[in-house]
Amino acid sequence: MTLPEIVSRDEWLAARLALLEREKEARRELDRINTERRRLPMVRVAKPYRFHGAEGPAGLADLFAGRAQLIVQHVMFDPEWDAACPSCTASIDEIAPALLEHLHNRSTTFVLVSRAPHAKLAAYAATRGWDIPWYSSHGDDFNFDFDVSFDEAVKPAVYNYRALPVIGSPELPGFSCFLTDGDDVFHTYSTYARGTDFGGAYALLDLTALGRQEEWEEPKGRAGHARSAVPDFAP
Repeated sequence: MTLPEIVSRDEWLAARLALLEREKEARRELDRINTERRRLPMVRVAKPYRFHGAEGPAGLADLFAGRAQLIVQHVMFDPEWDAACPSCTASIDEIAPALLEHLHNRSTTFVLVSRAPHAKLAAYAATRGWDIPWYSSHGDDFNFDFDVSFDEAVKPAVYNYRALPVIGSPELPGFSCFLTDGDDVFHTYSTYARGTDFGGAYALLDLTALGRQEEWEEPKGRAGHARSAVPDFAP
């Protein structure tokens, strides 16, 4: 292994300050992207998706559990498989109860959705010690409509908004975010990434339309609820 160069304290500080400016700019750019994400338009969800959870059948609105925002992690678990994908499993293993509490305090519910039957999901969750709500979309179009499950007999394969020329797996990971307004449910954002890319409550809330407001208020208009910037202590 090649170790870093050995320098004086002054040389180290000069290099660190140069890198710090690049880190700050990367953070500022990420904040700008998060702001643009919150300003994305949204689409009313008209299709009556059906799921099965621990308490039986549920519609998409039921998954919110009375909160204003919903984050769905699409977990790779094909109906023919006996276990979830190892990478998805690792990301869920890292979800602590306190993370979910932080989301709930900001009126956001986090759930898992997979296409395997619920009995398989429940059995696998028990082996991992998970108690995160996990819903089956088995027999429903949800996973196909949100482009995380693939079957050419159902529709052409699309992932990350581009056609998939080769389908290496019938399932791929992702996140989808939804918002309620009265009785209506809206799709606000989807990203096709690994669960490990979004560690922590704030990283998850940065995916959502209302963002990570520290104290929840009833929405008075989406534009007034954008707070995600990290303080910049530079003079």
